[in-house]
Amino acid sequence: MRIVNRLSELIGDTPLLALCRTGSGSRLLLKLEQFNPYGTAKLRMALSMVLDAEAGGRLRPGGRIVESTSGNTGLGLALVAAERGYRFTAVVDGHACPDKLRAMLAMGAELVYVTEEGDEELATAAREELAARLAKDSGNAVFTEQHNNPANAEGYRPLARELAKALPEGVDHLIGAVGTGGSLCGTGRELRRLMPGVRLVGVEPVGSIAFGGPGGPYHQSGTGTPPGAPVGALVDYDLIDEGRKVSDRQAFGTCRALARRTGLLVGGSAGGVIHEALHELRAAPPGSTLVALLNDSGEKYLDTVFNDAWMAERDLLDPDVEREVGDLLEEFGSVGAS
Repeated sequence: MRIVNRLSELIGDTPLLALCRTGSGSRLLLKLEQFNPYGTAKLRMALSMVLDAEAGGRLRPGGRIVESTSGNTGLGLALVAAERGYRFTAVVDGHACPDKLRAMLAMGAELVYVTEEGDEELATAAREELAARLAKDSGNAVFTEQHNNPANAEGYRPLARELAKALPEGVDHLIGAVGTGGSLCGTGRELRRLMPGVRLVGVEPVGSIAFGGPGGPYHQSGTGTPPGAPVGALVDYDLIDEGRKVSDRQAFGTCRALARRTGLLVGGSAGGVIHEALHELRAAPPGSTLVALLNDSGEKYLDTVFNDAWMAERDLLDPDVEREVGDLLEEFGSVGAS
């Protein structure tokens, strides 16, 4: 056991969980980023963006950090701001998880809403426009602009090195959610340098536009690119081998089935990643190692994804999806399989 001086020193070195294994020797491992403080991978990129702003002279002592966030990036920036003596303003909408917003407030963040109370709209474009204006109009302030900030992706290079150290025999498939593109592309770029043969699969919600197709509303939080918002500069199409879309029903049904079968609680976007990873596992060559990046824990979604009334009100309950995922876990041999 080590003693640390700051909570941010606990970022990284998250565990791998062997979820299941096929009869042909292929296996699916889950990179449990929920073991970072506040249960999210976004602390990696939040710290990286702040350190980069300091190094470049854009953020000076006593300054203000401004970011448009649906929650987890805001948690990370609120923590780093509290540790390093900065003010933090989070520009948010009604799509964000209330628990994340309350946690930011507890750490001294200022919340600025772009939607009316009770409106669950995902308003990414409006958030980013306001965040840029607030930073410009404030003295000694920086808009970290997570969707276009290279330091976002740089923050995930250590994650790739963790995988390479834990799996010296190699990773064949890396599956992750695509929102800003930082986690999958930042990890994947470094991992491909270390393991050139790794295949990258990006996952976004149905309704997100990063991989084409019609845009529309979705409830998966912290992932995807909604209609009207530009695809971030960090989404590297040359790096991603395949883009997949997963519906809210599929993503949330996977979360619920996984919780009941294994006791593991994950967030909605992580459910989408696992849904696609299970299907990728079925088609993988014998002896393959698949790693799914799980960027968020499920405890923040007890009032939504894991709440029958909330799910039913939005017509998101789908027993068929939950049954399908449960059958796949049973077919492959779930947690604890030898």
